[in-house]
Amino acid sequence: MQKRKLKIGIVVGEVSGDTLGARLIRRFREQGIEAEFEGIGGPQMIAEGFKSYYPMDILSVMGIVEVLKDIKKLFAVRDGLVEQWSKEPVDVFIGIDAPDFNLRLSKSLKQKSPSIKTVQYVSPSVWAWRQGRVHGIKANIDLVLCLFPFEKAFYQKWQVPAAFVGHPLASQLPVDNNLADAKLELGLEASQKHIALLPGSRRGEIERLGPLVLAAAEILAAKYQNYHFLIPAINDARKQQIESLLQHCAADLRSRVSLLENTDTESKIGRQVMNAADIVALASGTATLEAMLLHRPMVTFYKLNRITYWIAKLLVKIPYYSLPNIIAGKKVIEELIQEEATPERLAHEIEKLMHIEAAQIQVMQHRTMHKQLLSGNCEDPVAAILAIL
Repeated sequence: MQKRKLKIGIVVGEVSGDTLGARLIRRFREQGIEAEFEGIGGPQMIAEGFKSYYPMDILSVMGIVEVLKDIKKLFAVRDGLVEQWSKEPVDVFIGIDAPDFNLRLSKSLKQKSPSIKTVQYVSPSVWAWRQGRVHGIKANIDLVLCLFPFEKAFYQKWQVPAAFVGHPLASQLPVDNNLADAKLELGLEASQKHIALLPGSRRGEIERLGPLVLAAAEILAAKYQNYHFLIPAINDARKQQIESLLQHCAADLRSRVSLLENTDTESKIGRQVMNAADIVALASGTATLEAMLLHRPMVTFYKLNRITYWIAKLLVKIPYYSLPNIIAGKKVIEELIQEEATPERLAHEIEKLMHIEAAQIQVMQHRTMHKQLLSGNCEDPVAAILAIL
C-alpha cells in the first residue's frame, strides 16, 4: 500500500519568512518525506514547488494604524484560507513569522477543523510585549519553533510545547567573514569605504524611513568625500520608489550612491550590501540579526505612525528593540527610535563607527554572540513537526 503524501499549509508574510519556508521544504525532501506544500509563499518557496494562493506582499503591513486600513483585505485572505483548508484539510498548518495574521488563522482553523495541527515557526515577541498572547498560543498552537534558546525557556514556564531549532543564518554565515571579498563579490573596489543604508523592504517603510537615511547621507557626504553609499532594493517597485526619493537629493550624493536591485529568487541583496559595507545603518527588524552575524558595525533606527508607537510603548516589557541588544541583554548597538531618529543623530552615530576602536568593539561583540548561537543544543524542525502528527 502506497503511503499517503503529507499535505502541509504554510503562510509567510515577508522575505525572511520566505527564506525559512524554502529551507523547511528542502529539509522535508532531504529526509525523504513526501509532502505537498501550499498557502501563501514568496519566490523562494514557489521555486521549491510551493503552491501560493495569494501574493506574499498582501501580508506585508506593519503598525496598528496601517493594519486597520487593510483589515477587510486581511480578513478576506484569512477566511479564504480557512475555507480552502476546511474543504481540503492540510495535516499541519505552519505559520512562519507574521504572528498577528498567523495566530488568528491558527485559531480559526482550530475552530473549523480541530484535527489540523498548528505550528508557529518564529516565536512572536511575547517575551517582550503583549505577554497575554501566550494564553492564545497555548490554546491554539500545538508547537512553537523557536529561533533563540531564551524563547524556549519562556514557553516552558507557560507549559507551551516548544522546540529550539536555532537560527539558520547562524550556521549559514561564516564566523570568519572577509570584508574585501564581500566588496569584490558586488563588483566594488576593495579599498573603497562604503556605508550601507537599509530603510526597509516594505513600501511603507521606505516612505517613512527613506527620507531619513538619505538626509543623513547628505550630511555625511558633505563631510567625507572618501565614503560611498550602498542601498539595496528588493524588487523593481522598491527601486523606483528609492530612485524617486534620490531625485530630491544633492547631485554630489547621487553620484556616490549605488542602488542595487535584487536579481535572484533568494532575495539576498540586502545581505550582500550589508556584507560589503564598512558601516551599516538599517531599519530595526530581522536584518539587524543578519548584520550582527556578518560582524558589521551598525546603527539601527525606526519610526512608526505616532499612535502606533505610543500604543506599542505602553506594551513593551523589555528595554531594547533590536535583536543584537536583546540577545546580549545590554546595549551593543545604538537604537534610534521615533523622535530620536533624526538625520543629524543618525549621521552622528554613523560617524562614531568610522573610528576603528568603536567599530572593532562592536565586531568583537557580534562574533561572540554568533558563537553563542552556534553552541546551543538545536533540535531538527522536521522531527519536531512530525512528532505532533
